[in-house]
Amino acid sequence: MKKLELLKKYFGYDSFRPLQEQVIDDVIAGKDLMVVMPTGGGKSMCFQLPSLLLDGITLVVSPLIALMKDQVDALRANGISASYFNSSQDVTQQQEMLEELRSGSLKLIYVAPESIGLLNNHLQEIPVSLIAVDEAHCISTWGHDFRPAYTQLAYFKTSFPEANLIALTATADRATRADIKKQLGIQNAEEYVASFDRPNLTLEVRPGNNRLQQIRRFLQKNKGESGIIYCLSRKTCESLASKIAAYGFDAAAYHAGLSHEERENVQEKFIKDDLKIVCATIAFGMGIDKSNVRFVLHYNMPKNIEGYYQEIGRAGRDGVNSHALLFHSYADMIQLRKFAEGSGNAEVQIAKLERMKQFAEALTCRRKMLLSYFNEYLDEDCGNCDVCLNKPDFFDATLSAQKALSAVIRTGEKASLNLLIDVLRGAQNAAVIESGFQQIKTYGAGKETSWNDWQQFIVQMINQGLVEIAFHEFNHLKITPQGKEVLFDGRKVSLAVIPKPEELAAKRAQHTQEELPTEVNRDLYETLRKTRLQLANAGNLAPYMVFSDATLKDMAARIPLDDNEFADITGVGSHKHDTYGVPFLKIISEFKDSRTDDFIYREEIAKPKRQKKKVSGPKKDTVMESVKLFWDGKTIKDIAEIRGFQSSTIMAHLTKRYESHNDIDLEKLIDGKDYDLIAADFEKIKNEESLKTVFEHFDGKIDYGSLRIGLSLLKEKTKA
Repeated sequence: MKKLELLKKYFGYDSFRPLQEQVIDDVIAGKDLMVVMPTGGGKSMCFQLPSLLLDGITLVVSPLIALMKDQVDALRANGISASYFNSSQDVTQQQEMLEELRSGSLKLIYVAPESIGLLNNHLQEIPVSLIAVDEAHCISTWGHDFRPAYTQLAYFKTSFPEANLIALTATADRATRADIKKQLGIQNAEEYVASFDRPNLTLEVRPGNNRLQQIRRFLQKNKGESGIIYCLSRKTCESLASKIAAYGFDAAAYHAGLSHEERENVQEKFIKDDLKIVCATIAFGMGIDKSNVRFVLHYNMPKNIEGYYQEIGRAGRDGVNSHALLFHSYADMIQLRKFAEGSGNAEVQIAKLERMKQFAEALTCRRKMLLSYFNEYLDEDCGNCDVCLNKPDFFDATLSAQKALSAVIRTGEKASLNLLIDVLRGAQNAAVIESGFQQIKTYGAGKETSWNDWQQFIVQMINQGLVEIAFHEFNHLKITPQGKEVLFDGRKVSLAVIPKPEELAAKRAQHTQEELPTEVNRDLYETLRKTRLQLANAGNLAPYMVFSDATLKDMAARIPLDDNEFADITGVGSHKHDTYGVPFLKIISEFKDSRTDDFIYREEIAKPKRQKKKVSGPKKDTVMESVKLFWDGKTIKDIAEIRGFQSSTIMAHLTKRYESHNDIDLEKLIDGKDYDLIAADFEKIKNEESLKTVFEHFDGKIDYGSLRIGLSLLKEKTKA
């Protein structure tokens, strides 16, 4: 079976996300890889799908027991044979898993790094084709979540020489990626770094004044939605959860001070939507594949941008609009700096904390700044952060930027941010004199600008991708290709005017981001959610393992009324189609029959990933739109791409036109062998009302579009 067929059958998707297909091709080709994809970007697919194509077993190293169980449950729900091995299992359960392993029935096995030693002997007895190290940043001291147990994984390349290795993480800058490859012995591994942009996340930072009241108002606006509130301490988790619960919200605390059973209970309830809000330390959430988290709040500021990015990435994994709100205070900075000073890599950790502070105090597009940290640059402002939604005043700062960039180069790219400002202002302190920077041409070139303003300007230049901080080179500033364009090619630079602190605080406190309305039948969506919950409870699954929120919204917008339409919904694979199709179609059909004027019904709309802007004017004939493109010489594939529909849908449009006007040459759209098979059994199937029954009659060997065309041609010939 081909990649795309497997993707649709087991995962319900018609196309790969960016970079997934290239990574999968390299995995199948036996290459070692370093893959960086944002949370929710589809990392797991990069090893889950290849496991179905490779002969041996795929071993997945995962840091958290809860993650393993969730991943395995989700795979089994999709009809894929998978298991896990960890300390939460008793001896009997472990023996049962080992029997499955030896029998060759498993395709994937998840294991914690601490349990590798116990499993190693058994792995020597079976062919291991692929080793996937998930959350690979845990192996690097440069990363934000170093785990000593990960260091033992270096032996993989020698113990399993026939297996290729793929390291995956959502957050790793250049220094961390290089260290991961070194630690795992895959220095020559190909790197894939996907876009870190999550446009469905609204980014917002507010001053940490009256946090509790601000949170109460926020939760009131988002009542009934799932969310995580991250706190710095266990005490704050407990206190905040208690206060939120007293306000009438469904909340609980999660931190390392709770017993294993208590933590497991909170996590399970949250995953199954029995608990809406978790107030947690950073111990919560790593790798949790809960797709319908609608908001992530940071009660306290994170210690670095990698951690912040990974934590906000737990919201909106289904692609639906979600919110990331960060509270920022000076007290948090003091506490976090003390933590950093006591760490084993203090200088780097302090520099990364400072970068986090710069993000919180940013005057320019926050998404630009976030992406620039990972060496990705946006040309335009995002329009979906609090700064973009409440834009400051800007001025032409090209000359100031050129002074700063020139100073970066003339210092040999060996000056930190603070030292560079001292050089620009002509300071005569020891750091400047010892470096000899008082001799360079740009020394004192910016003395008319205050130290604080220079700091803000240079931070903005970093955010715009003109300069970057080399954390692994003593935090020196480096000029980027974009910065060279400003210095040598006349590129203009606009920077935000620095407002007074009180003005800035007032502006940010005013801002609230209203959730955009979604184009779905809201009552139907809620009914589908209730049905999903009932089915999930019956199967002891998390609701999102039945269908994601995005899939339910697609159903509520497109209103599938038969098996073919239901199979075309985003996220409906063949296994889930067969398992859940009947109850969901029944609900949708009954709902439609019960509604009249207030019911939104459209025969076809583009899938969410291909949403197009609404245009005013008369409603278009969706069938004729496809027919006209076909008459213009476009292929089925071309038309599907242009219109944002499935190929089967386009074939249905053309068939409909043929049946009404007989002016479409359908015969050239169907494979001759498929037509002959349909013709041979035509008498048996011609009266079947359900196309799914016909599809099953041919054991799925003929696609729905071809079946529709073949039946239409044969019925026309019968008439004649």
